[in-house]
Amino acid sequence: MIVAVVGTGRMGGAMARALAGAGFELVLHNRTRDRAEAVATELPGGARVVEVPAEASAAADVTITMLADDRAVRETYSGPGGLAVGSRPGTVLVDMSTVLPDTIRSVEAEVRARGAGLLDAPVSGSVHLAESGTLTLMVGGEAADLERARPALEPLASRIFHLGPLGSGAAMKLAVNTLIFGLNQALAEGLVLAEAAGIDRALAYDVFTASAAGAPFVGYKRASYLEPANAPVGFSLDLAAKDLGLIDATAAALGVLMPQVAVNQAVIRLASEGGRGGADFATVADELRRRAKAEEGTAARSRRRPGHAVPPGEHGSIRRQQQRHRNGGEP
Repeated sequence: MIVAVVGTGRMGGAMARALAGAGFELVLHNRTRDRAEAVATELPGGARVVEVPAEASAAADVTITMLADDRAVRETYSGPGGLAVGSRPGTVLVDMSTVLPDTIRSVEAEVRARGAGLLDAPVSGSVHLAESGTLTLMVGGEAADLERARPALEPLASRIFHLGPLGSGAAMKLAVNTLIFGLNQALAEGLVLAEAAGIDRALAYDVFTASAAGAPFVGYKRASYLEPANAPVGFSLDLAAKDLGLIDATAAALGVLMPQVAVNQAVIRLASEGGRGGADFATVADELRRRAKAEEGTAARSRRRPGHAVPPGEHGSIRRQQQRHRNGGEP
């Protein structure tokens, strides 16, 4: 079986390494060709690097895409040099990007017209889990297409969930990320609260890990919270903002109330100010520390002025950001 990987960034490159380790012949494509060539040189058997997406899908039995956003998915799948044009009857295209459910549905007709199958199969897990083949895959699409693609998916994942028709995987990924953003926010708040009470940061983190709230996320984000200078960026603030926008749009389309998402968006937006969007989203804890110090100073100044005490919680700039978001951006 020949497998194409289209989009050879950090996650796509890790998937290519896992597939090469499983013995697959690989074809690679990336919008920036140099990145695909760099990944090819890392693989024990090398890989063929192609110029346009259509060449990748024409050469492969299964084509896996891991792309940046909705626009990239539409442009990569559609048009004269797109994956749909190159696909053949019996082959399967598998999109693992985090996008709106409607985005993957929008390219289905072009793919089906060529007799090929299409799945959305976003992943949960880090680059390390991709390399070790222990991701979780959330799949939408026809069962027959999944079975054809399964040999190329199993080296990447310890769990593969078939959730329903096309778009189900994309929707589930947004639901999972909703939980992740909530955990990240709660972890940051809890850690800053413990520190403010005089508890050692690392010791507080040990307690979180050992407690009933000690989810796997808490364990693998330890370095990001305790040694951020030495930890790789696992999930940037910019990427978090993008995904939160997708969650918000999907919730609005489905009529689902998600107040936590509004809070997450406000805090991520504040943490990203000043060009910090490339930092890991664990840095929301640093933002909370900065805001706490600023508000402590405001409260202290107010206490020194008779008759100007500040009610607890009313002076918070994050609180104002939340209210502004709820009011549609109006102060």
